Amino acid sequence: MTDFILINEASIRLVFFIFIFAVVAFYETKLPRRQLTVSKTSRWIINIGIVVINSIAPRFFFSAGAVGVAYWVDQHGWGIMNILRLPYFVSVIASVFILDFIIYLQHVMFHAAPAFWRLHMIHHADLDFDVTTGARFHPIEIWLSMVIKSAAILALGPPVLGVILFEVLLNGTAMFNHSNIKLPESKDKILRLFVVTPDMHRVHHSVFPNETNSNFGFNLPWWDWLLGTYRSQPRLGHEGMTIGLNQFREPTRLTLPWILVLPFIGNPGTYAINRRGQAPSNK
Repeated sequence: MTDFILINEASIRLVFFIFIFAVVAFYETKLPRRQLTVSKTSRWIINIGIVVINSIAPRFFFSAGAVGVAYWVDQHGWGIMNILRLPYFVSVIASVFILDFIIYLQHVMFHAAPAFWRLHMIHHADLDFDVTTGARFHPIEIWLSMVIKSAAILALGPPVLGVILFEVLLNGTAMFNHSNIKLPESKDKILRLFVVTPDMHRVHHSVFPNETNSNFGFNLPWWDWLLGTYRSQPRLGHEGMTIGLNQFREPTRLTLPWILVLPFIGNPGTYAINRRGQAPSNK
């Protein structure tokens, strides 16, 4: 089973990605939550272009990926779970939860440290919020994330199945909770008890720094509740809120080449947590 997963990992993830992307994109056209403010075509070209780059670039440094690291760890018996010899099912479930918490902490770190925030800005510089926003990350941020995940896997020793389940869930929920889908309020209240919903995560993409620095979860909502970073709704409502960063509002400048150099030449504003404010930032 492990060998089958390892050999077919890329294909398994690609199938899930295409299926979830297609379903979410379809429902965005049928049940839109907000009216888009800029050209969807130009945004999708940029965001999908970043997806293509990020699908290729990390392989130059991490040819095996997170699942390959988990396989290597399993073969050498490294990590806490291998030392404790937990039951397989318990290890699989626990690894998904623990890795999700680590990604939550990583997300907070990318808002807390100004240098990391510069990389993370391209995710927040999107002027609209839809399924493609969930994959809009700078390649260097993807590399750093892979380093963090690999270190966590080395320490934890999770089963290969647990890692691939986590990767599939993370990618799938990132597309879902960044979607422009309108869910009934009653269903949203129930869903966000178990998973980060679009309305919950959209708050995180508000132009207001104190809203940007909330709702960091990608998959599970519980870390935000437990660590005091949860915010239920944006102050101006979902239809009235402004998406993006105040210092980057000109769509013609948000091209793919410009996005890739944004961390090095862009104005970071006052969005980093250690400079958080109440008003939209333009400094």
